[in-house]
Amino acid sequence: MWEGLAARLEGQSVVLEPISPEHENALYEAARDMDWSWMFVDAGKSREAFARYFEAALATAAAGVEVPFVTLDAQTSEPVGSTRFLTLRPEHRGLEIGWTWLQRSRWQSGANIEAKLLQLTHAFETHRCMRVEFKTDAKNERSRRAMEALPAQFEGVFRKHMLVGDERDRLRDSAFYAIVDDDWPAVKANLLRRLGR
Repeated sequence: MWEGLAARLEGQSVVLEPISPEHENALYEAARDMDWSWMFVDAGKSREAFARYFEAALATAAAGVEVPFVTLDAQTSEPVGSTRFLTLRPEHRGLEIGWTWLQRSRWQSGANIEAKLLQLTHAFETHRCMRVEFKTDAKNERSRRAMEALPAQFEGVFRKHMLVGDERDRLRDSAFYAIVDDDWPAVKANLLRRLGR
């Protein structure tokens, strides 16, 4: 485990809290109000599918290979989504932010912008990362626009990068983006501007 990476990150509208078993029921309710079309699995389609997703997140946290967070409403502490640090490479001062989702009612609310600000600040300023990566399905225009708005730099498409879906039956090309430490001051200023701070 990257020491201290799994910390509670507090913002004005959202809080990112390391995932724990007590989040399961409320997070499932948020997952039912989510478009899972572009994710690896459809965790919102049934309680059983969500349980598999949630148990896998807990397992990666326990193994120290990923840091899954529950995204909470800062005022009510109600779960509204989730995100993770993954592909942890402390020896190279790099990681990935991914598995990010929000319930539909929080789209366009600024919740994702603030969550990214919290994660990127933690990565670059607390843990001195040199590089933070993002990837998405190359066809997922909504996600790609969000990454470009950070702005993260587009680095290319990995063709036939992975098999996704509940049965690993769908081929995915992945679009890769990254922010490096040299970019961070301008990215941070942009995120703060977008949040109106």
